[in-house]
Amino acid sequence: MAEVIYRRRRRRPEGGMPEAALAYAELGWPVVRGAAPATAGGRACACDRLGCPDPAAHPVSAAWGMEATTDPDTIRRWWAATPEANVVLPTGRVFDVFDVPADAGVMALARMGRSGVHAGPVAAVDARRYLFFVATRSPADEDEWWSCHLDCVPETISDTPGLRWHCRDSFVLAAPSVLPSGGGVAWIRAPRSGGAATPLPDPIPVLDILADACEEFA
Repeated sequence: MAEVIYRRRRRRPEGGMPEAALAYAELGWPVVRGAAPATAGGRACACDRLGCPDPAAHPVSAAWGMEATTDPDTIRRWWAATPEANVVLPTGRVFDVFDVPADAGVMALARMGRSGVHAGPVAAVDARRYLFFVATRSPADEDEWWSCHLDCVPETISDTPGLRWHCRDSFVLAAPSVLPSGGGVAWIRAPRSGGAATPLPDPIPVLDILADACEEFA
């Protein structure tokens, strides 16, 4: 039987960047300000770095790891000063994130639905990547920690084409952030449903399905 692949309607949080940042903070998710797309000068990113390698998809401050907060007063002050700033979520604190190509993400969601594997919050980034939010697992060995924003991969992690694992010292862009392409981030499965937080699933069953899907689209 042919594989059934479906796409869900994408949802952006109501309101703008500050409202979204406050909503994440209410969930207990620390946030920081992200760079915004440039609006003039022929540049893609509004940051000070020429030839920015990740335009509008990184924190404003190099000290983002220490600055991340759930304090509503701080969040309001940040976005009052820079209302165009994107919203960035540090990972490895409340949740980890599996980042996969969109086609693999769509297939994985369909397989999770059929197999009864719970999918937590899922976001789409610029119609190219899917972000799967899962519970953070603290490894027993400190050497097992790694970040997809650092040039290191532990020997215990097998190489899976297209799969990135955001954990400690990493971050992801959050809805309703926008990118220089004109696209942005939108929720496929929101982190809150009916007033209650969407549970974060165990990462291992989700990872198994995502790894298989990524292999098929390699």
